[in-house]
Amino acid sequence: KRKLRRMTRRSQGRSIEEVRDGLNPYIRCWVNYFALADAGAHMQRLDVWMRRLQLQVVWKQCKTPANRYRNLRAGGVSEYWAIRAGGTSKGCWRLSSSPPLHTALDNAYWRELGLESFLPRYHLRHT
Repeated sequence: KRKLRRMTRRSQGRSIEEVRDGLNPYIRCWVNYFALADAGAHMQRLDVWMRRLQLQVVWKQCKTPANRYRNLRAGGVSEYWAIRAGGTSKGCWRLSSSPPLHTALDNAYWRELGLESFLPRYHLRHT
């Protein structure tokens, strides 16, 4: 987890694609290492944690409340929740567990972006 935190620092000034390109090989290696063990629950927890790390990176890149509002609305969040979440003063990590962010940036978004996922890859390798 320490290495994943270093790879997803919010202050590195890297695009989400660059972060993704660094994470995918690491995720594949980790899943291959744990494929022999019965680690499905662990992989699921890692998936949730990794998505939260990624959400905070994307949220930090939006920078201003106007950009955050616009991106939430484009992601399908209602106007009321987009205004509340976009203008909040809460930190990136705290907001990364909020329902509006999970609605706008759901698992389909991450699959479309090309980010590997621990659990589906584990199921492919474990069977």
